Amino acid sequence: MKHFETELPEGYREVFTVDAADQKTGIKLNLMGLPVLAVTVAAAWLILRPRESGAHTPAVSSVLLFIGGLLAYLVLHELTHGAAYKLLTRRKLTFGIAPTVAYCGVPDIYVYRRAALISLLAPFCVFTVVFGVLTAILQAPWDKFLAAVALGIHIGSCSGDLYDTFLYLFRFRDPRTLMRDTGPKQTFYVPKSR
Repeated sequence: MKHFETELPEGYREVFTVDAADQKTGIKLNLMGLPVLAVTVAAAWLILRPRESGAHTPAVSSVLLFIGGLLAYLVLHELTHGAAYKLLTRRKLTFGIAPTVAYCGVPDIYVYRRAALISLLAPFCVFTVVFGVLTAILQAPWDKFLAAVALGIHIGSCSGDLYDTFLYLFRFRDPRTLMRDTGPKQTFYVPKSR
């Protein structure tokens, strides 16, 4: 199965662009993740009740590990997109950080719907399991709570990826749909109607 085109095929037209580096769009995408984070933190607080564990605050080492883990996660999230793109296309990747987004893309090609969906969802699938398992296996109540917060941050930070996935699932369902992913900007192309 062909995963990409090196040139936009004849008969395609640009139909939609998501530019997370654009301040207005980036803020909207980031705000979409806040309710997920809020619900996750509230649920974790109510279910895990870390303050009732005897320790009224988490250990400093737990907080430092949490902060370091989130920084590592930021890099690993983008590397996971990159690994999926690299496996499917073998093309040069681009990575970066803009004020509203960290990103990975394959700017020199046009990716078909299936390959784009795999790359978009790879970090969501991998890290939802990682943070879910950490929440389940950690023993100390504050550590469990911080792992649940990390899960909420992860799901919320996938808002741009999930938005693009939503577009593919409900708006651009034609398997011939192409996407040019420069990293912070995804442009969708569909075949012109005959």
